[in-house]
Amino acid sequence: MSDFIKVVFVVLCVSMCGQCRKIKHRIRRTSVHHKHGTPLFKKMLDETKTNQVKSDHLLRVDDHDFTMRPAFAGPAVPVGVDVQVESLDSISEVDMDFTMTLYLRHYWKDNRLSFPSKTNKSMTFDGRLVKKIWVPDVFFVHSKRSFIHDTTTENIMIRVYPDGHVLYSLRVTVTSACNMDFSRFPLDTQTCTLELESYAYTDEDLMLYWKSGDESLSTDEKISLSQFLIQKFHTTSRLAFYSSTGWYNRLYINFTLRRHIFFFLLQTYFPATLMVMLSWVSFWIDRRAVPARVSLGITTVLTMSTIITGVNASMPRVSYIKAVDIYLWVSFVFVFLSVLEYAAVNYLTTVNDGANRKLREKSVPCTCDMSHTRTVMLNGTYSKPESNGEAAFTQTLVSTEEATDKLDRMAVHLSLESEAPGYKKKTLRGFSIIQNTHIIDAYSRIFFPGAFIFFNVIYWSVYC
Repeated sequence: MSDFIKVVFVVLCVSMCGQCRKIKHRIRRTSVHHKHGTPLFKKMLDETKTNQVKSDHLLRVDDHDFTMRPAFAGPAVPVGVDVQVESLDSISEVDMDFTMTLYLRHYWKDNRLSFPSKTNKSMTFDGRLVKKIWVPDVFFVHSKRSFIHDTTTENIMIRVYPDGHVLYSLRVTVTSACNMDFSRFPLDTQTCTLELESYAYTDEDLMLYWKSGDESLSTDEKISLSQFLIQKFHTTSRLAFYSSTGWYNRLYINFTLRRHIFFFLLQTYFPATLMVMLSWVSFWIDRRAVPARVSLGITTVLTMSTIITGVNASMPRVSYIKAVDIYLWVSFVFVFLSVLEYAAVNYLTTVNDGANRKLREKSVPCTCDMSHTRTVMLNGTYSKPESNGEAAFTQTLVSTEEATDKLDRMAVHLSLESEAPGYKKKTLRGFSIIQNTHIIDAYSRIFFPGAFIFFNVIYWSVYC
């Protein structure tokens, strides 16, 4: 019996030794030795299996009615605002609006959201908490379209501090109206405004203000537009009154845009100037070259009409005159006057030729029975009679303009000598204007370029 007890005792000792070895082995795996050799033991806790405090319980969301603003029935809640402009996406002259993407941040204090914290660190939440607490109801005045970005999730962030201060940030793209004045287009400068205001709370319930004055508005240095140069961003604030609801705090984001002129110089001003200069070429073309001068005039008129139509197609239908309209329509008038100039020259030339033809018929006598006399020829030379006694009258058509004018003056001189003194004075006054129609072209070569240069000097000095 004693032997049996001894065996049992040995077995128990062996088993206890085995357990001790396992415990020592575990201690060695979890121990960290200090520099001086003292082992430090880490706390072996599985944090994933411990009970965590829910945010709703920590913020006591269910203990308060967040449909009411903080300090309800008390003083107005101060809500600071700052904005970071990410991009100016587009400016539309036709719709008179602009599209902007920005980060909108609100700052206020809600004691109902305060929570105990030993480290005084804030807690950050996504957009799911927005539906459970009170947030300012800020909207964009005069906005046409706006949306909160939701890729990959809603771009909303809420940060709550232990003392109850709240930061509410969201990323928004908004399209808002901009009242533009195109009286100086395309040499204009536009000022657009984005307005923020509380929709429900008057200034007695919510005091909206810029958190850091002008420094509350920041912009990305890489912001640029194809047609505009961004000159200035600044902030303002004032009260807005509605007759049915009262006074509201309104914040303004103002920015000034100056249009780039180089694009319109290439697309509008330069082609229009070339068309006007091209119309002057007809003044150097022979007045009898009707197809050449008419086709040139019609081509320049139609081209100017196309330029005017193209410019107005990309602009709103305003009821006042724009600067580009003045330049294009004055250019159109110059082109049209060049066509009228040739119409006048052609008409006077036709009248002059008909009158000269009649004068030649009256001034040249019949030389059929004249002998031993010299006969005046149409080309300004003399011919002696033939041996048979009959005078030979030859006509030579002179093609040059100088010979024709010489012939016209001779015919007028012979006609005036055969008429009465009263008729002579009247005829001289009438034909002195139309017998040299080429003078009109000569004067036009000087008058048209001079007048157009003078117009350009006045135009650019006024609008630049």
